[in-house]
Amino acid sequence: MQVPFLDLKSHHAPMLTEINGAIRDVIESNAFAGGPFVERFEEDFAAYCNSSYAIGLGSGTEALWLTLMALGVGPGDDVITVPNTFMATAEAITYCGARPVFVDVDERTYTLDPDSLPQAVTARTKAIIPVHLFGQPADMDSILKFARHRGLFVIEDACQAHGAEYQRRRAGTLGDAGCFSFYPGKNLGAFGEAGAVVTDNAELQEKIRILRDHGQVRKYHHTMIGWNCRMDGIQAAALRVKLRYLEKGNQLRRSHAAHYDQALSGMEEIVTPAHSADVRHVYHVYAIRVQERDEIMRLLGEKGIGCGVHYPIPVHLQEAYRSLGYAQGDFPIAERCAAEFISLPMFPELTSAQLEIVVQGVKEAVSVAVIV
Repeated sequence: MQVPFLDLKSHHAPMLTEINGAIRDVIESNAFAGGPFVERFEEDFAAYCNSSYAIGLGSGTEALWLTLMALGVGPGDDVITVPNTFMATAEAITYCGARPVFVDVDERTYTLDPDSLPQAVTARTKAIIPVHLFGQPADMDSILKFARHRGLFVIEDACQAHGAEYQRRRAGTLGDAGCFSFYPGKNLGAFGEAGAVVTDNAELQEKIRILRDHGQVRKYHHTMIGWNCRMDGIQAAALRVKLRYLEKGNQLRRSHAAHYDQALSGMEEIVTPAHSADVRHVYHVYAIRVQERDEIMRLLGEKGIGCGVHYPIPVHLQEAYRSLGYAQGDFPIAERCAAEFISLPMFPELTSAQLEIVVQGVKEAVSVAVIV
């Protein structure tokens, strides 16, 4: 039996009748760009997050970008974030005209290490973007305390943390705004590209709404220079259906993670994910750390077990950001993790048999790679 890294066909099967009906409603109403279906999803997602507002957008990248712009971040400003993230976190900073400044991460949680912030902050610093990597919220109390003392904005990159919680508050609702991606493979995924911002700040949400629609306050009346970042009606309709299944899916992910934890706990060669006591991890990714990563992945591939790496090259070492002047060794924990991570199959529909195949495959692959 082969085990895929992700199985969207199985994920969507129980919802197809509802989703097909929702998409048919959009087609019949011709509300394809923005409109009532987006508004309904925004209401539902804001309620799910316990946030005052949700603004539907075209992607998670746009969510980060427009939030920074709406907060006035621009040329001459620095924004602190982490290097072990998808490129979009840094791209959004760059496209505002600001400069990404990286700090290392905590070795247990792989999220921003608050102790590294004092060395990174300068008079140019305008905001901090903690990344809730793999579905685990960062240490928000410490980050917020540091930021509020210095008058800095905090924008949560919650693109992998739909439904995650920090001290019983939903990820995305702790800082000034939270940014989500609904890329198809996410815990809450669209049938294409989509994203959202959640916030309790009325002025901020209004600016983002204007920016997402070419800076219009109403048709052909442009008060700002914006861009086309609207969410599609079809994506909103599909997401609204899938949102009803998110809690069940997250609980299954947590159950699968517990199975992996227990089954792999006795192997010294494997570091399984740690989670803080005050968070609810939703395991968008279940990443273990191993030596001989490439050989182990090769062996898993031979067994038909899908796996991946998130992310093999930290952002500060990407060719695109060479001009920032960072070098190998600047962020040793992030770099070490990038060399050791293997992401195992993680999706709600994993069966007990599939989980056992993965566990046995990992154990055998690690044992062979260590001997070699």
